[in-house]
Amino acid sequence: MLEAVPVPERRLASYSKVAGEEDLNYLRRASEPLRGARLLHVNSTAYGGGVAELLVTQVALLRDLGLEAEWRVVGGSPFFFQTTKTIHNALQGKAVNWKPEMAAAYWERSFAEAEALRDTFDFVVVHDPQPAGILAALVRTKGKRPPGRWIWRCHVDTSAPDPTVWSFLRPLVECYDAVVFTLPRFIPPDLSSPRTAVIPPSIDPLSPKNVPIDPSLKTALVRRFGLDPNRPLLLQVSRFDPWKDPVGVIRAFRLIKEDVPDAVLALVGALAHDDPEAHAVLREVEGERAGDPDILVLTNLQGVGHVEVNAFQRHARVVLQKSIKEGFGLTVSEALWKGRPVVGGNVGGIRIQIQDGVTGYLVSSVEECAARAVELLKDEETAREMGRKGREHVRRNFLTLRELGQFLDLLLALAEEAI
Repeated sequence: MLEAVPVPERRLASYSKVAGEEDLNYLRRASEPLRGARLLHVNSTAYGGGVAELLVTQVALLRDLGLEAEWRVVGGSPFFFQTTKTIHNALQGKAVNWKPEMAAAYWERSFAEAEALRDTFDFVVVHDPQPAGILAALVRTKGKRPPGRWIWRCHVDTSAPDPTVWSFLRPLVECYDAVVFTLPRFIPPDLSSPRTAVIPPSIDPLSPKNVPIDPSLKTALVRRFGLDPNRPLLLQVSRFDPWKDPVGVIRAFRLIKEDVPDAVLALVGALAHDDPEAHAVLREVEGERAGDPDILVLTNLQGVGHVEVNAFQRHARVVLQKSIKEGFGLTVSEALWKGRPVVGGNVGGIRIQIQDGVTGYLVSSVEECAARAVELLKDEETAREMGRKGREHVRRNFLTLRELGQFLDLLLALAEEAI
C-alpha cells in the first residue's frame, strides 16, 4: 500500500540548451517560496503509462528546485483495478454497468490507503480516479481534513462522463482544494471546486525516450525486431486500450497497403498492472492481425522500452494516433518532437498538438486515416516540413519546463490561500 517509487536524479541546468536560461530562471524564482515544502504525488502505477512518465521527470526536478518531493503508488486487488478501469471508461463517456460491489471495493481500498498515509505533507497531488477517494476516506476516518493542500489531477477526457459513475466520483473530487484538467472542455459543468486549473501534460526532451540517439543504434534496434529499415514504417505507440483503436489502425493499414504495397506497420505498447483490459485488447489486436507478417505487435514484455520506442518513432515515416477518445496522448508530442508528421484522431488533447494540415492531420475514420497516411508516404517533402513545424510547436508548448512552471504557479496560489 502506497509504495514509494525511486526516482533518478535530474538537474534543471541540463535543460538550458533546450529551454534557455530565461525559462530556467523563472522556475528558480517561482520555486523559491516553496523550498523545503513536502509534496507527495500519488498514482496507480510506476510504469507503463503517461502519468508515470510525467512523474519521473517532475518529481526529480522538484527535488532539484528544493522541494521535498515524493512519489507513491496505490495497490489493490484485480477486482479493484477492474473497478477503476470501469470508472476510467465511464469518465470518457462509455455506458457501464456500475454495481454496488464496485463502489464497496473502491471505498475499501480508499480507506486502506488513507490508513497507510500516516505522514503529513504541505501538498498532495492525486492523479486520476484510482486514488481519488483517499482524501474523502481520510475525512471520514478522522472527522476533519488532513493538513496541507490537496490537488486532484485528471488526465482523461471527462467532457461527457457516464452520469451514474460521475455522481459517485464527483463528491470525492469536490473535497480537493484544486482540480486540474488538460483542456477547459474536460471540466464537467456540475463540478464545484474552490479552484480549477488547466495544465496540459508535457514530454521530457532529455528522457531516454526523447533524447537524440545515434542513427546506427536506431537502425540496429529496428532490425532487432525483424523490421527491414528500407521499407516505409507506420507506427502507433499506445497502451492496448479500446480508446486508442488499434484494430482501426490495422484496418487503415490494409487500405494503405493498396497504395503503398511495401509499407509495414508496428503497434507498440506497454502492459501496466493497473490496466486489466489491456490483455483482452491485445488478444483482439492479434486476432485482427491474423498473422500478417507486415504487422508487428510489440510490448514491454518483449523487451521494448523507452530507447526502443525512441528508435521506432525516429525511424517511422508516419506516426499514427487514431484515438477515438484521448485525454492528451503524449506519444503525439513525442513523435512531433522527433520531426515525424502525425495522423491522429480528431479528439481531445490531440487537437491541441496536431495543427491540422500543418504538423499532421486530424482524422475521424479509418478511411480518412488511410488516405492522409498515404499522402504523407508519397510526398516526403511535405512530410518533412510538417515534421519540422511539429517539432517547433512542441518546443513552444509541450516540453516539461512549461508544465512545471504552471504547476509551481498553482502551488504558489494554493500556498497563498492557506496563509
